Amino acid sequence: MITIQLAEPQDAKTLAEIQKKTFNEDARQFQNKEEDGPPGYDSSAWQAEMMQKGHYYKLLADDAIIGGMIVFPAPGGEECHLGRIYLDPVYQNKGYGQEAFRFLFDTYPSAQKWTLDTPSWAVRNQYLYQKLGFIRIGEIQDGSSGETIIEYER
Repeated sequence: MITIQLAEPQDAKTLAEIQKKTFNEDARQFQNKEEDGPPGYDSSAWQAEMMQKGHYYKLLADDAIIGGMIVFPAPGGEECHLGRIYLDPVYQNKGYGQEAFRFLFDTYPSAQKWTLDTPSWAVRNQYLYQKLGFIRIGEIQDGSSGETIIEYER
């Protein structure tokens, strides 16, 4: 079982370290790259900035931060965009991702629509999102990397 709390500025360094570990592991496993992640994934300053722009949650197990997620609710709260969710690879495939989504759905009950996106190569992510009722609605090309990004909605 995990605990979920709003992240605080002093958590930024730890969140950046876990995010870097998570995305770099995915890059090695699924893309044959040593390092690769979304913008700001390895930056403490970016983590702190996102705490100001959205609702940034830290995921904890045994009082240690094991991941995070950033939610951007639209004004009025009827729509939310999940900007990012990540778990330390050691804690993946244990049901924590599903727990995190249950928390989100319970925390934002007025959200009639959820959106998120994920790289096309992130098959595990896509499986989880579909299992949770998200539907693939399209794809876009990332202008900087040329990578295909899959868009989901629930």
